[in-house]
Amino acid sequence: MSCCAPGTESALDQAGLRKALPSSEEMMLASRDLGQGLRQIDLSVPGVYCGTCITTIETCLKRLPEVERARVNLSSKRVSIVWREEVADVRTDPGILAKAVASTGYDTHLFTSAEEASDELRNQLIRAVGLTGFAAANIMLLSVSVWSGADASTRDMFHWISALIAAPALIYGGRFFYQSAYRALKHGRTNMDVPIALAITLSYAVSIWETMHSGSHAWFDATVSLLFFLLIGRTLDHVMRDRARSAVAGLARLSPRGAMVLLNGGAREYRAIAELVPGDTILVAAGERVPVDGVIIAGTSDLDMSIVNGESATRIVQPGESIQAGTLNLTGPLTIRATALARESFLAEIIGLMEAAEGGRARYRRLADRAAQYYSPVVHLLALISFVAWGIFGGDWKQAMLIAIAVLIITCPCALGLAVPVVQVVAAGELFKNGVMVKDGSAMERLAEADTVLFDKTGTLTLGEPRLLDMADVPDDALLLAAGLAANSRHPLSQALYGSVRGALPVFDAVSEIPGCGVEARTEKGIYRLGNRRFCCPTEAPRSEGDTASEVVLSLEGEEVACFRFEDQTRPGTCQAIKTLQGFGFSAEIVSGDRPSAVKALAGKLGLESWNGGFTPVDKARRCEQLAAEGRKVLMVGDGINDAPALAAAHVSIAPASAADIGRQAADFVFVREDLRSVAFAVDISRRAGRLIRQNFALAIGYNIIAVPIALAGLATPMIAAIAMSTSSIIVVTNALRLSGFERKATRKLEQRSAEIGMATGAQIA
Repeated sequence: MSCCAPGTESALDQAGLRKALPSSEEMMLASRDLGQGLRQIDLSVPGVYCGTCITTIETCLKRLPEVERARVNLSSKRVSIVWREEVADVRTDPGILAKAVASTGYDTHLFTSAEEASDELRNQLIRAVGLTGFAAANIMLLSVSVWSGADASTRDMFHWISALIAAPALIYGGRFFYQSAYRALKHGRTNMDVPIALAITLSYAVSIWETMHSGSHAWFDATVSLLFFLLIGRTLDHVMRDRARSAVAGLARLSPRGAMVLLNGGAREYRAIAELVPGDTILVAAGERVPVDGVIIAGTSDLDMSIVNGESATRIVQPGESIQAGTLNLTGPLTIRATALARESFLAEIIGLMEAAEGGRARYRRLADRAAQYYSPVVHLLALISFVAWGIFGGDWKQAMLIAIAVLIITCPCALGLAVPVVQVVAAGELFKNGVMVKDGSAMERLAEADTVLFDKTGTLTLGEPRLLDMADVPDDALLLAAGLAANSRHPLSQALYGSVRGALPVFDAVSEIPGCGVEARTEKGIYRLGNRRFCCPTEAPRSEGDTASEVVLSLEGEEVACFRFEDQTRPGTCQAIKTLQGFGFSAEIVSGDRPSAVKALAGKLGLESWNGGFTPVDKARRCEQLAAEGRKVLMVGDGINDAPALAAAHVSIAPASAADIGRQAADFVFVREDLRSVAFAVDISRRAGRLIRQNFALAIGYNIIAVPIALAGLATPMIAAIAMSTSSIIVVTNALRLSGFERKATRKLEQRSAEIGMATGAQIA
């Protein structure tokens, strides 16, 4: 099972799926404007299969002066290119980017869903396995007669029949290797399909030579069996990679192919999702998924928001609310106005995060890539040395050729090439199942190294959703007046007050909102105000700083009518998450811009001794740098714009999906569920993934330490070499797939630990 360019292009050709090189106009239309003169394009490169492929394409692109950065994603087989629209006052032709990729020998086209191509390649591989297996079985039957002592003429006849059976099997089944090897050599490079193609060809050629000279032995059975095992390994590799990418593929299927657009005059037109633009009026029927991010302009319905918040409970939506792409409309038709392109919507952002997780240039990944890059010439050199040494000192050049063939096969670094990416893909998939998205593989490595966690308060440890405290002493008429005023404000405290009251609310004719103060309404009784105490009751003394609750005051002509107190709700699982992280060896600390009294109170509830209130964004970033200078590896968990500098300065960072855009962009991980235990789970599975990667390295290196000397000593036939090489790769991939069941075990482990914490402390914060 080779890890490099398995002739995918050939399969695409035969399936009629090869696409033309995109033109400059198509490239420009499909690209995304990043601002500051930069654009981004995603190209599909279906032939990439290992670190050497990645290095070849990225190196070629980075030589172009207009290219700012280029990254190949092995899992999704795509290359993301960021380039400058102008270089030295000359406008860039984006068509040269596709031509540059094509010049390396890899077919390329605009990135779209490759599920059909992937399925066709799988079918091609399965058919090739079936044909070579049938041929190998028949040649084996003929070989039994030869081994049983057939006379010379019968033996020669059986050899020729075996040669005729083997030829079409080698052509049909070996095309995956021959095409890849030819394209690599044509462009002046090698890959691991080159030694495999050489091994198959030389084995068949030696057998033909023996048959032509009435030799007693021929190796047609070994040659076809070798190809059979190689194809089995390649098919398993393809299926396992598809399984590892299933989370991304499942997300992609959540996006509809198109939507019904309402035109001026009432006409309707069905458009492909790629043709939808901001401002389009889109009809979303019950049972359909929302195609792009938008704002509801008509209709009320229940929405399945599980893709956004990970919760099974539905949400009632109505006009004026924003909804995200990929969410499922359940009960009633909705009319929405698109606010983003499909490639810039929430669902596309999630898919991008999932795909980026495997494509990151992590330390382990770079190590494996460098090893695979130099492996091919070393393999050829070892095969040549074994051939010459056995030919000169053993005197049997035919045996020397078979030993060289075995060396070519057994030394393929498939296991080494798969050691890191498969673990990272599986780990990213498991994190997604638990509501956590990771931007790249290096983030998982850095999270596994972290030993100190800094938490922001509002929106992170708490939900940022104020809850109205008990108002038993407040008259009903005052509560209704306050709620009526609050309905005219978007302030979180006003919205919490408005949402807490049921019944008919008074309507005010002359209402104005004073930013930073509150709401004012002129009535026959006088001026009502709802807001902070200084605004509503300017002659009264301010409240005590020791009070941890927020308050909203209702006043009439400067006299207090009622006071409403709010307390932010703690995020579910906060106490359990912190205790679990401390069990992992973390030291925890709160860094918040909120009042010190409020931060101190929350720290006391959570059992944290270290806390800081009144911190500015600069203070938070400086705290991260201070801890880093002390040799600590800081995990920053925050959500606001004011947390972005600290999220970027920390060794690794996590933000909730509710965070500001800039906060999500600065963070390495994003968790979509409200439960803060997602952070502890991310740490747990990242450490587990790190251990599996190190185990895979040990397995791959151990295999080569054992297998290479055996092949050089002439103790392995080509068929045994093929079985050993494929088995090593399958073991490495299977070891990585152990993470697939880790989520359930880890979740049970975390829940058990949380229960123990609750019994020990007698108090859990939900």
